Amino acid sequence: MTKVVIIGGGPGGYEAALVAVQLGADVTVVDRDGIGGACVLTDCVPSKTLIATSVRTTYAKDATRLGINIGDEAGGKSGVEVDLNTVNTRVKRLARAQSEDTAARVAKEGVKIIRGEGRLVDPRIVAVGEQRVHADVVLVATGAHPRELPTARPDGERILTWRQLYDLEKLPEKLIVVGSGVTGAEFANAYQGLGSSVTLVSSRDRVMPTQDADAAEVLEGVFARRGMSVLGNTRAESVTNTGSGVVVTLTDGRTVEGSHCLMTVGMIPNTGNIGLEEIGVRLDSGGFVQVDRVSRTSTPGVYAAGDCTGVNMLASVAAMQGRIAMWHALGEAVSPLKLSTVASTVFTHPELAAVGASEQDVRSGKVDARIVNLPLDTNPRAKMTDSKDGFVKLICRRHTGIVLGGVIVGPRASELILGVSVAVQQRLTVDEIAHTFAVYPSLSGSVTEAARSLMQASPE
Repeated sequence: MTKVVIIGGGPGGYEAALVAVQLGADVTVVDRDGIGGACVLTDCVPSKTLIATSVRTTYAKDATRLGINIGDEAGGKSGVEVDLNTVNTRVKRLARAQSEDTAARVAKEGVKIIRGEGRLVDPRIVAVGEQRVHADVVLVATGAHPRELPTARPDGERILTWRQLYDLEKLPEKLIVVGSGVTGAEFANAYQGLGSSVTLVSSRDRVMPTQDADAAEVLEGVFARRGMSVLGNTRAESVTNTGSGVVVTLTDGRTVEGSHCLMTVGMIPNTGNIGLEEIGVRLDSGGFVQVDRVSRTSTPGVYAAGDCTGVNMLASVAAMQGRIAMWHALGEAVSPLKLSTVASTVFTHPELAAVGASEQDVRSGKVDARIVNLPLDTNPRAKMTDSKDGFVKLICRRHTGIVLGGVIVGPRASELILGVSVAVQQRLTVDEIAHTFAVYPSLSGSVTEAARSLMQASPE
């Protein structure tokens, strides 16, 4: 029986464990913080739970446009109030419950769980304290942690990482968010919805610079309309806790005062001091484990998955990397990781979801394709729900009509993108999507409508 040892119990680790035990391996997971990892305990699950409350709050504040009156408004403030202590208590309770559910499932399947920190003392031996666990195959899935600036050290009181937010008992009156990538945009939008006054510091000329430009423009417009201040083309040079608040000094000389500062300036892989380099595992300049498309490292028998590899840092990708590693290591047929079919979502309100080729790929000549952008405000269901912001964008190969990618901005874009993902994965054409029945009225009807607009008449 093949012995598999997995270091890290996040999505890359526990999903790999489930595959390995299914294939008959003897599987041990060495886990430090709890099964589910940071994804479940401090990152994805807690943040999306908080965001769910924020979205409901925003809907309640905007309900008057649909003829619903909630509470009284005084002094220009909404009658909707948020009890952050209750919100955070629920966030942490759900995170723990999800971790416990996942651990129970893994254990039920026969996976052994060892609590502690794993360290490789040999390509086939993992040390956990004084204990030595022997393995035929090792998977490193140790994740990553928030990057810190020397001049803006988080203190858990006024200067915070997103993992410290859930200990706040009161809503930040004036929150300064440093970093306008996906994480910064999500939290800035969430706390604005909950009732904080938010300032977002962006090092670029627009928020979410790695996302679709049209989508980022829509969301930045929504942020501004709801009262957020976005400071572009500047960085935080330092952040100071004054006792009663914070002062953020920017590289352009300006200062911004607030009650709290949230730092979202990237991730650092958890790859230090666990014996990787000593056994010949190559790391890149940022400390991320270098892997190929079947999750192999440079050391035979040692695989890696998830955020510690820096490969498209999403839970879904981590899980797939882990599964692929086990399929490959245990002799199953396996397809290499294909990032062009990965769907991603920014959980702002409205949401932004994308998959496959981008408009930038088309504009740069990387792919020969046609594009359509269908505004969501033409959709009847969107009108009914007063959802004015967003669009459906489809990209198809010029001559064959094969769907190469798409972007959706709107309510539940994270759910709507599945249809486009299936099309990209299965190489469906816009004609095939156009001939698919969509419910009327529905937001998904915009996907089939966009496909119809890309259909080409047959040559005579």
